[in-house]
Amino acid sequence: MIAYIKGRLVTKEPAFVVIDVNGIGYQINISLHTFGTLKDEESCMLHTYLHVKEDAHTLFGFLTESEKATFLDLISISGVGPSTGLMVLSSLSPDEIRQAIANEDVKTIQSIKGIGGKTAQRIILELKDKMRKAGFVEEASDKSPTSNNTLRNEALSALLTLGIGRPAAEKSVDYILKNSGDNITLEELIKRALKTS
Repeated sequence: MIAYIKGRLVTKEPAFVVIDVNGIGYQINISLHTFGTLKDEESCMLHTYLHVKEDAHTLFGFLTESEKATFLDLISISGVGPSTGLMVLSSLSPDEIRQAIANEDVKTIQSIKGIGGKTAQRIILELKDKMRKAGFVEEASDKSPTSNNTLRNEALSALLTLGIGRPAAEKSVDYILKNSGDNITLEELIKRALKTS
Protein backbone atom coordinates (compact mmCIF):
# COMPACT_ATOMS: atom_id res chain seq x y z
CA MET A 1 0.00 0.00 0.00
CA ILE A 2 1.28 3.47 -0.90
CA ALA A 3 0.11 5.70 1.99
CA TYR A 4 1.16 9.02 0.46
CA ILE A 5 3.18 10.56 -2.34
CA LYS A 6 5.23 13.70 -1.85
CA GLY A 7 7.04 15.45 -4.66
CA ARG A 8 6.98 18.13 -7.34
CA LEU A 9 3.60 18.95 -8.87
CA VAL A 10 4.12 18.66 -12.64
CA THR A 11 0.53 18.62 -13.97
CA LYS A 12 -2.76 19.63 -12.34
CA GLU A 13 -6.01 18.81 -14.13
CA PRO A 14 -9.56 18.59 -12.67
CA ALA A 15 -9.47 14.77 -12.78
CA PHE A 16 -5.80 13.99 -12.08
CA VAL A 17 -2.36 15.29 -11.14
CA VAL A 18 1.13 14.14 -12.02
CA ILE A 19 3.68 14.28 -9.20
CA ASP A 20 7.39 13.84 -9.89
CA VAL A 21 9.18 11.85 -7.18
CA ASN A 22 12.90 11.55 -7.89
CA GLY A 23 12.41 11.42 -11.66
CA ILE A 24 9.35 9.13 -11.66
CA GLY A 25 6.03 10.73 -12.58
CA TYR A 26 3.02 9.32 -10.71
CA GLN A 27 -0.38 9.99 -12.29
CA ILE A 28 -2.93 10.21 -9.47
CA ASN A 29 -6.70 10.48 -9.92
CA ILE A 30 -8.20 13.20 -7.73
CA SER A 31 -11.63 14.54 -6.80
CA LEU A 32 -12.80 18.03 -7.66
CA HIS A 33 -12.63 18.76 -3.94
CA THR A 34 -8.87 18.06 -3.94
CA PHE A 35 -8.45 19.89 -7.27
CA GLY A 36 -10.13 22.99 -5.82
CA THR A 37 -8.07 23.05 -2.62
CA LEU A 38 -4.69 21.90 -4.00
CA LYS A 39 -2.44 24.93 -4.37
CA ASP A 40 -0.29 25.33 -7.49
CA GLU A 41 2.89 25.02 -5.46
CA GLU A 42 5.99 23.23 -6.66
CA SER A 43 5.99 20.72 -3.80
CA CYS A 44 2.89 18.85 -2.67
CA MET A 45 1.79 15.75 -0.81
CA LEU A 46 -1.30 13.61 -1.41
CA HIS A 47 -2.63 10.81 0.76
CA THR A 48 -3.10 7.92 -1.63
CA TYR A 49 -5.01 4.71 -2.18
CA LEU A 50 -3.76 2.13 -4.72
CA HIS A 51 -6.57 0.24 -6.46
CA VAL A 52 -5.32 -3.01 -7.99
CA LYS A 53 -7.22 -4.84 -10.73
CA GLU A 54 -6.05 -7.54 -13.15
CA ASP A 55 -5.52 -5.03 -15.94
CA ALA A 56 -4.60 -1.84 -14.05
CA HIS A 57 -3.04 -0.34 -10.95
CA THR A 58 -4.67 3.04 -10.30
CA LEU A 59 -3.64 5.62 -7.72
CA PHE A 60 -6.25 7.86 -6.09
CA GLY A 61 -5.05 10.92 -4.16
CA PHE A 62 -6.55 13.16 -1.50
CA LEU A 63 -5.32 16.38 0.02
CA THR A 64 -6.57 15.47 3.50
CA GLU A 65 -6.74 12.30 5.60
CA SER A 66 -10.42 13.12 6.15
CA GLU A 67 -11.21 12.95 2.43
CA LYS A 68 -9.26 9.70 2.06
CA ALA A 69 -11.13 8.19 5.03
CA THR A 70 -14.48 9.17 3.48
CA PHE A 71 -13.39 7.61 0.17
CA LEU A 72 -12.39 4.36 1.91
CA ASP A 73 -15.73 4.30 3.76
CA LEU A 74 -17.59 4.73 0.46
CA ILE A 75 -15.73 2.04 -1.47
CA SER A 76 -16.27 -0.42 1.38
CA ILE A 77 -19.94 -0.46 0.29
CA SER A 78 -20.94 -3.17 -2.18
CA GLY A 79 -21.63 -1.56 -5.55
CA VAL A 80 -19.49 1.54 -4.92
CA GLY A 81 -16.19 1.36 -6.77
CA PRO A 82 -13.32 3.86 -6.72
CA SER A 83 -14.67 5.81 -9.72
CA THR A 84 -18.07 6.21 -8.04
CA GLY A 85 -16.38 7.13 -4.76
CA LEU A 86 -14.44 9.85 -6.58
CA MET A 87 -17.67 11.06 -8.26
CA VAL A 88 -19.30 11.40 -4.81
CA LEU A 89 -16.32 13.37 -3.49
CA SER A 90 -16.41 15.56 -6.60
CA SER A 91 -20.06 16.45 -5.97
CA LEU A 92 -19.98 17.00 -2.18
CA SER A 93 -17.31 17.80 0.39
CA PRO A 94 -16.38 15.03 2.87
CA ASP A 95 -18.30 16.84 5.64
CA GLU A 96 -21.41 17.18 3.46
CA ILE A 97 -21.28 13.48 2.59
CA ARG A 98 -20.97 12.49 6.26
CA GLN A 99 -23.73 14.94 7.18
CA ALA A 100 -26.07 13.50 4.54
CA ILE A 101 -25.36 9.94 5.69
CA ALA A 102 -25.83 10.74 9.39
CA ASN A 103 -29.11 12.54 8.66
CA GLU A 104 -30.28 9.74 6.33
CA ASP A 105 -30.64 12.25 3.49
CA VAL A 106 -31.22 9.80 0.61
CA LYS A 107 -32.17 12.61 -1.79
CA THR A 108 -28.79 14.37 -1.47
CA ILE A 109 -26.80 11.17 -2.01
CA GLN A 110 -29.06 9.99 -4.83
CA SER A 111 -28.64 13.36 -6.61
CA ILE A 112 -25.01 12.42 -7.39
CA LYS A 113 -24.51 11.12 -10.92
CA GLY A 114 -24.10 7.34 -10.91
CA ILE A 115 -25.80 6.79 -7.53
CA GLY A 116 -29.23 5.16 -7.71
CA GLY A 117 -31.83 4.88 -4.98
CA LYS A 118 -30.74 1.42 -3.80
CA THR A 119 -27.06 2.37 -3.66
CA ALA A 120 -27.87 5.59 -1.76
CA GLN A 121 -29.89 3.61 0.79
CA ARG A 122 -27.11 1.01 1.12
CA ILE A 123 -24.52 3.76 1.76
CA ILE A 124 -26.72 5.27 4.48
CA LEU A 125 -27.61 1.93 6.04
CA GLU A 126 -24.00 0.75 6.28
CA LEU A 127 -22.35 4.04 7.31
CA LYS A 128 -24.92 6.03 9.34
CA ASP A 129 -23.93 4.64 12.78
CA LYS A 130 -20.27 5.37 12.09
CA MET A 131 -21.07 8.96 11.04
CA ARG A 132 -23.35 9.56 14.01
CA LYS A 133 -20.66 8.34 16.42
CA ALA A 134 -18.30 10.82 14.77
CA GLY A 135 -20.81 13.59 15.60
CA PHE A 136 -22.22 14.36 12.16
CA VAL A 137 -25.85 15.06 12.94
CA GLU A 138 -27.99 18.10 12.08
CA GLU A 139 -27.09 20.57 9.39
CA ALA A 140 -24.82 23.39 10.45
CA SER A 141 -23.51 24.88 7.25
CA ASP A 142 -22.76 28.54 6.93
CA LYS A 143 -23.07 29.33 3.26
CA SER A 144 -20.51 31.77 2.07
CA PRO A 145 -21.51 33.02 -1.37
CA THR A 146 -18.78 33.08 -4.00
CA SER A 147 -18.75 35.49 -6.90
CA ASN A 148 -20.98 34.19 -9.69
CA ASN A 149 -18.17 34.15 -12.26
CA THR A 150 -15.86 32.02 -10.12
CA LEU A 151 -18.79 29.83 -9.16
CA ARG A 152 -19.75 29.36 -12.81
CA ASN A 153 -16.21 28.41 -13.85
CA GLU A 154 -15.75 25.96 -10.98
CA ALA A 155 -19.14 24.35 -11.64
CA LEU A 156 -18.42 24.02 -15.38
CA SER A 157 -15.03 22.47 -14.67
CA ALA A 158 -16.68 19.97 -12.31
CA LEU A 159 -19.44 19.06 -14.77
CA LEU A 160 -17.02 18.58 -17.67
CA THR A 161 -14.87 16.30 -15.51
CA LEU A 162 -17.98 14.32 -14.57
CA GLY A 163 -18.68 13.68 -18.27
CA ILE A 164 -21.34 16.31 -19.06
CA GLY A 165 -20.95 17.99 -22.49
CA ARG A 166 -19.95 21.67 -22.49
CA PRO A 167 -23.10 23.06 -24.20
CA ALA A 168 -25.46 21.22 -21.81
CA ALA A 169 -23.32 22.14 -18.79
CA GLU A 170 -23.18 25.84 -19.72
CA LYS A 171 -26.92 25.98 -20.39
CA SER A 172 -27.76 24.34 -17.03
CA VAL A 173 -25.32 26.40 -14.97
CA ASP A 174 -26.36 29.72 -16.55
CA TYR A 175 -30.05 28.93 -16.06
CA ILE A 176 -29.58 27.93 -12.40
CA LEU A 177 -27.40 30.98 -11.59
CA LYS A 178 -29.92 33.29 -13.25
CA ASN A 179 -32.80 31.91 -11.19
CA SER A 180 -31.12 31.29 -7.83
CA GLY A 181 -29.57 34.63 -6.88
CA ASP A 182 -26.29 34.90 -4.99
CA ASN A 183 -26.92 32.42 -2.19
CA ILE A 184 -26.24 29.15 -4.03
CA THR A 185 -23.17 27.13 -3.05
CA LEU A 186 -20.91 25.37 -5.55
CA GLU A 187 -22.16 21.97 -4.38
CA GLU A 188 -25.82 22.96 -4.81
CA LEU A 189 -25.09 24.38 -8.25
CA ILE A 190 -23.33 21.17 -9.39
CA LYS A 191 -26.09 18.97 -7.93
CA ARG A 192 -28.86 20.92 -9.68
CA ALA A 193 -26.93 21.04 -12.94
CA LEU A 194 -26.38 17.27 -12.87
CA LYS A 195 -30.13 16.79 -12.57
CA THR A 196 -30.94 19.08 -15.50
CA SER A 197 -28.04 18.30 -17.88
